[in-house]
Amino acid sequence: MSNQHTIRDKVVLIAGGAKNLGGLIARDFARQGAKAVVIHYNSAATRAAAEATVAEIRAAGAQAVALQADLTRAGAVEKLFADAVAAAGRPDIAINTVGKVLKKPIADTTEAEFDEMSAVNTKSAFFFLKEAGKHVNDNGKIITLVTSLLGAFTPFYASYAGTKAAVEHFTRAAAKEFGARGVSVSAVGPGPMDTPFFYGQEGEDAVAYHKSAAALSPQSKTGLTDIEDVVPLIRHLASDGWWITGQTILINGGYTTK
Repeated sequence: MSNQHTIRDKVVLIAGGAKNLGGLIARDFARQGAKAVVIHYNSAATRAAAEATVAEIRAAGAQAVALQADLTRAGAVEKLFADAVAAAGRPDIAINTVGKVLKKPIADTTEAEFDEMSAVNTKSAFFFLKEAGKHVNDNGKIITLVTSLLGAFTPFYASYAGTKAAVEHFTRAAAKEFGARGVSVSAVGPGPMDTPFFYGQEGEDAVAYHKSAAALSPQSKTGLTDIEDVVPLIRHLASDGWWITGQTILINGGYTTK
């Protein structure tokens, strides 16, 4: 296999890479031989987690740096990529794990809540793709995390799934626009994951339902989608799976399908 479709010796930028799934991807890619991993984190509240992940990346033998930015502003996304290039070189792989969930009926959702969900889940994803398309090297890989709720028929998640749904078309368009340079663009939609991102929105009854809803739930240590099961797909798309492009792939143990 050509070196252009491996992780080894590549420069990786991960938005939301301080902890949870993003942090696990960062550590895994360092173990896979990445040359450098640039970690983005949102605010001071996440700085300690980002610094801990940076230390683990360096211990695995890769270069690492953490950069703070509020990606709901296009200028901040532009600066993140510029700073990443200055620190580690042009990225070969750009992964956006940023997201915000809100479980609330449409009738109770405020304009401010909708605007925030749109900014975090839609606007930031669009401008991340824009800057990734400008900055990743030829034959690069761009991956955005969405949600398996894109395949669900369910109430209460309209603002979350709806603002993530736009990323499906962003992904298709970007794949067409960037494909001439060999750049693959994918979206990955995990099912409910065993992270604080999930538990903060759900009551006990809902947690119990989600833990039993997937076809493979009985085989999972939590009943939910474990982040350890998502990372191999991300790794594949960033290397051998480069021929997959323009697709939204749901990874959820049979929780939903399209």
